Amino acid sequence: MNWTQPDITWAPLVPILVVLLAGAVGILVEAFIRTPATRRLVQLSLTLAALVVGLGAAIVLWATQEGSGTVVLRLMLVVDRQSLAWQVLLAVFGILAALLFAARTRTGEEEFTPLGSSTPGALDETRALRAGLQVTEVFPLLLFAVGGMMLFTAVTDFVFLFVVLELFSLPLYILVALARRRRALSHEAALKYFLLGAFSSAIYIFGVALLFGATTQTSFTAVQRAIEIIAGHDPLIIAAAVLILVGLFFKLGAVPFHSWVPDVYQGAPTAVTGFMAAATKAAAVAALLRVVFASFYPLEWELNWLFWTIAIVTMILATLVALVQTDIKRMLAYSSIAHAGFILVAFAGFSPDALSSLPFYMLAYGLATFGAFAVVTQVRERTADGAVGAEAVRLGQWAGLGKRAPWLATAMALFLLSFAGIPLTAGFVGKFVVFRSAIEQGAWPLVLVAVLASAAAAFFYVRLIVLMFFTDVPEGQADAIEIEYSPLTRAVVVVTAVLTLVLGIVPGPALAAAEDAGVMLSTLSSGS
Repeated sequence: MNWTQPDITWAPLVPILVVLLAGAVGILVEAFIRTPATRRLVQLSLTLAALVVGLGAAIVLWATQEGSGTVVLRLMLVVDRQSLAWQVLLAVFGILAALLFAARTRTGEEEFTPLGSSTPGALDETRALRAGLQVTEVFPLLLFAVGGMMLFTAVTDFVFLFVVLELFSLPLYILVALARRRRALSHEAALKYFLLGAFSSAIYIFGVALLFGATTQTSFTAVQRAIEIIAGHDPLIIAAAVLILVGLFFKLGAVPFHSWVPDVYQGAPTAVTGFMAAATKAAAVAALLRVVFASFYPLEWELNWLFWTIAIVTMILATLVALVQTDIKRMLAYSSIAHAGFILVAFAGFSPDALSSLPFYMLAYGLATFGAFAVVTQVRERTADGAVGAEAVRLGQWAGLGKRAPWLATAMALFLLSFAGIPLTAGFVGKFVVFRSAIEQGAWPLVLVAVLASAAAAFFYVRLIVLMFFTDVPEGQADAIEIEYSPLTRAVVVVTAVLTLVLGIVPGPALAAAEDAGVMLSTLSSGS
């Protein structure tokens, strides 16, 4: 058997390699630096430095890109403007997540438990706290997750896509289980996420097996050519395409593959929830775009019904269930599911405009998501002994927040209005470009449903705003809530709030960048 050395163009992979190598160095830091405080400082510095360098490298590659892009590994990996746009987005989300991961309360409490296997208040945990233990492993886990997601955006082979899917999913399974408080809920969420994730991966890889059986190919481009050649579109190919899309719909959180989302969002540490809600969804959208436009495009007629059905069911069901939620994290979870439906609207008719509209939409949605979950970490319960307790996530606990912390409540209101798609926020522009791309393909009935769902969703967003600004604190409950002040978390709130407002008022430069990102390179186009 002859071994042919693959020809790999390494330079375009610099952003991804920097992040993944920093994750590997982070593991060595865990092994060699024994002092927890020093280890934490080194891990945070390493994580932020790697993500900033990765972000800078991706921007430089984008600015110096010649032609459509570069085939890094023939049939397997490309770096084009589309993948670079998503890598920039994911690096930004990674930086925001690192800041939230590192945030502490006034008493020095972190989001993460010092001992993942213990229960709150157990003797093991008490000893771990006295010893000053910290789970600084969360930083290399974050780097592996972000690096995997960045790689996910450039993969052009179905088997390789499965490998990378697991690369960024495994760190997330662990991170979900590390909540400092409500540990049983956190462990349950991690177990559900792992089991359902394994189930969806099995569906995906079964679809890939069927696709290989029908076409003898696993590369996106080669599969597309095989589909064009096979007359009448073999039912086996259609079945395989549906199963593969179901695997990606799971990561997107679309109905009926959404059952993990509310429980995981509620049980995970809130910083991890924000990261998953923004970054995981962005990576899933990036992969879905490439799979659809680089491989399944000839199946537009056969698959369009699937996108329409999933989008309508997702928007309606998520909006209706969100209306009755009394837990803010679960409400934001169902909001996230509803936004998965709005995202799928852009795929109606397989409009090429989706390649430029969805990066902007995910930027707007991700900023508001990080900001909203950052605010949630700042509103906390006060325990019977006067100490600061867990996050106050019941709706009633947010009554009168506008008087206690007006700037924090104002920022939360801005994020909610952006979710709702109110003008002068980034969310409005995001929904506008997505709906426009669908209308241009004649999918106005789908857009009509999306507009009605947005109008209904505005109710539960406005309900929280009214609660914060126009409802008095219940009698005897004035001292039940404590407003935390973490400089890192407040920095995330301020940055995301400013960007949400700026992108809503002056969206031109960001829309132009998104338009420039609407280029997707074929792995065979260079002939390498």
